[in-house]
Amino acid sequence: MEDTVVPIVIVGILFIGLPWIIFHYVTQWKRARGLSIEDENLLDGLHDLARRLDDRLSTIERIVAADNPNWRPGTSERPSRDITRDLGRDADDWQGRA
Repeated sequence: MEDTVVPIVIVGILFIGLPWIIFHYVTQWKRARGLSIEDENLLDGLHDLARRLDDRLSTIERIVAADNPNWRPGTSERPSRDITRDLGRDADDWQGRA
């Protein structure tokens, strides 16, 4: 009895269990390959927030520079900058689309 159970269990593990585990994780990796819709929305929101905070900081720096001209010599106004241009990428490159 024991001589027939052990080979059946080993064959079952090799031909059913092991492929099931491999295919399960392959499909999980394929699902997690890209950004989800929620992740993309979160990144867009964070990008907009960073842009607004940069504008606010520029405004504060202009106000302080107007009140105190020696606060930052030579920079009375901070130039507006585009993050994607500074990185040398177009706007869709961060999403994997060229």
